[in-house]
Amino acid sequence: MSTEELGFRPIERYEIRGKKVLVRLDINSPIDPQSKRIVNDNRIRKSLPTLRQLIEGGAKVAVIAHQGDTLDYQNLIPLREHAQLLGKLLGQQVSYIDDVCGPMAQAAVEGLDAGDVIILGNLRYLSEEISSFEDVVKLRADQMLDTWLVRSLAPLFDLYVNDAFAAAHRNAPSMVAFQQLLPSAAGPLFFHEMTTLSHVRNHPAHPCTFVLGGAKISDAFSMMEQVLSNGTADTILTSGLTGEVFLLARGMDLGRPVAELIEHKGLTRYIEEARELLERYGKKIRMPEDLAYGSEGVRQEILIEALPADQLFMDIGSKTIESYRKEIAQAGTVFVNGPAGVFEDPLFAQGTKELWQAIEQAEGYTVVGGGDSVSAAARFTDPSRMDYICTAGGAMVRYLSGRPLPLIEAMEEAERRERNL
Repeated sequence: MSTEELGFRPIERYEIRGKKVLVRLDINSPIDPQSKRIVNDNRIRKSLPTLRQLIEGGAKVAVIAHQGDTLDYQNLIPLREHAQLLGKLLGQQVSYIDDVCGPMAQAAVEGLDAGDVIILGNLRYLSEEISSFEDVVKLRADQMLDTWLVRSLAPLFDLYVNDAFAAAHRNAPSMVAFQQLLPSAAGPLFFHEMTTLSHVRNHPAHPCTFVLGGAKISDAFSMMEQVLSNGTADTILTSGLTGEVFLLARGMDLGRPVAELIEHKGLTRYIEEARELLERYGKKIRMPEDLAYGSEGVRQEILIEALPADQLFMDIGSKTIESYRKEIAQAGTVFVNGPAGVFEDPLFAQGTKELWQAIEQAEGYTVVGGGDSVSAAARFTDPSRMDYICTAGGAMVRYLSGRPLPLIEAMEEAERRERNL
């Protein structure tokens, strides 16, 4: 898919030498809860081509980005380490100022020379950039022009570049408002992500297998109807809470602890949705044949036929792993979102480890997306052997579900505006 087909401009369409360029990246990274240090730099590394292009082109670069949110407050930290890592990887100084758009940030931008890069403070320090604000206030892009971020920064820049496809589902000022005031371009990572996911959605090599797990089952249920109904997916391999919900929908009694967990997390509503999916696409949806739990520090496995049990299940069992590995080996395309179990615990890492290694060895085209999935790939495989590691999670799910993305709509509108000038 070409840049013209995507409907927005690449950086190459603009003269950037000596120009001040505001770059929106998504370098939101997994953080160790104790040390508060970055534990996976995949998104940071993926941003390097964009920054190198701007630096080599002689631009004066200011980066805006976020880390953490109200929903994961434990990850809400300054972007100082991000700047240090970027500087090390780029081989030049990347400055950092712990101010998002106030007088100190503005003065720092005004002082930039050609080839300089500065990262401004964490966007999530601003109420107008947090998810709670987006959910409650619900501003249109034109109304965001009055936000402090846009009023403070837009007048300082000649060009806005967005290379944050991973946050494309966010209707926030940093994502959709600057396009109304500044010439706008998409970065190379944005184009790469869009092209890859478009290929998976519209032209996958068959058989196409989706491997869906994890604890955030809303992601899996957001895309399953779409990819099954339009023929994208031939088989869906379920695990994690997603697999357990399907087992409940099939009428299995998994036991009191699982029932209480599903109710506590507010996931009961997905049981009926899973039941409807099984009625329409039952042969295409695979469920675990056995599950694993811990007993006195020892991994135990139980066949589905032997349920219920007074246990919480943290992984799929060996029989399921072997069955799923065969499906993955035969697939022409493998799309992965969500680990098979609580892989951070060595007791329950087996399912994710063996499936991810099967994906690494698969001859089909492989795409891994979502924060936990990428972390698992880094832990158990050589990620370079995957065909594509996507930086996106929620945006990826929404795109594959066929739903509109605020960022894409904003970039397309910016392109229409440019053409009419």
